[in-house]
Amino acid sequence: MTQASEIRTLPRSGLELTALGLGCSQLGGLYRPMTSAEATALVDAAWSAGLRYFDTAPYYGYTLSERRVGQALASRPRHALSLSTKVGRLMRPDASVRPGDDGWAEPLPFKPQFDYSYGGIMRSYEDSQQRLGMAQIDILYVHDIGKMTHRESNAQYWAQLTVGGGFRALDELRASGAVGAIGVGVNEWEIAADAMNEAGLDVILLAGRYTLLEQSALKPLLDVCSLAGTAIVVGGVFNSGVLAGNGMFNYADAPREVVEKVGRLTALCERFDVPLPAAALQFPFAHRAVVSCVVGARGVAQLQQNIAWLELAIPAQFWRALSDEGLIAADAPVPEGLA
Repeated sequence: MTQASEIRTLPRSGLELTALGLGCSQLGGLYRPMTSAEATALVDAAWSAGLRYFDTAPYYGYTLSERRVGQALASRPRHALSLSTKVGRLMRPDASVRPGDDGWAEPLPFKPQFDYSYGGIMRSYEDSQQRLGMAQIDILYVHDIGKMTHRESNAQYWAQLTVGGGFRALDELRASGAVGAIGVGVNEWEIAADAMNEAGLDVILLAGRYTLLEQSALKPLLDVCSLAGTAIVVGGVFNSGVLAGNGMFNYADAPREVVEKVGRLTALCERFDVPLPAAALQFPFAHRAVVSCVVGARGVAQLQQNIAWLELAIPAQFWRALSDEGLIAADAPVPEGLA
């Protein structure tokens, strides 16, 4: 059984993360406002629970999350925590920003401009240093490269990373010690696999593609990462919330086939008296490539609930039944559970 505060190591870099990390998009006001006091209380509660990994991005709240994360962690010993942020968007001053833009309830007056070039990566990194108030960032992820975000423009942005020097910038930052590890933070396993062919990635933050609901990334990516020593940080473990009861999948209303599968998973969970979100949080950790899972929270109570779900004892029979009933990929590893 995984403990939230358990320390895991990235094989290539030696960087240490706690098994559970705090995803900080909600600190940027994702879909609903969060006050500065609430944001600080959430980070303090995570720290008190032993969590030492925090993930943010310039895009979250149009720089609001980075600012709040930096303020909330300012009094903590820097050597005792791991922090990741992202590159790929430059945040430009823009007085036209309004509440609700891109789902941010109270965004700051900056709008994102995609830039994955050498200069764009370097500028984004330096801007994040200033917003966070930190001289070093532990993990730097390339954010949202891929067709899901860019559609027909993806080839243009991919070229910025490759021939335009974006990956070279990441390599230089890592080689100089300015960042401890580099990777991509994406919703598509395909683009992560492509990136592994272009750069020596230490870690991939993969959202939604290796979960209790979907294991599409198992053979093409996770098994390859195990061999390469590239760590996986799992994001989107609830698949936008459908595995936690909100009916959303990939940031939209869940389609019928997803709702039907969630219904089958729910029925199995009820047979074994296992909360579906607890199974969703624990499942990815059975794969040897997975080092951590980042989960957001709207407040202290939700954070504590996530920790309790992760640390809940689940019987081995439940995990075996998942495989036996074809609810997960036949070759997907499962936690050992309690005998």
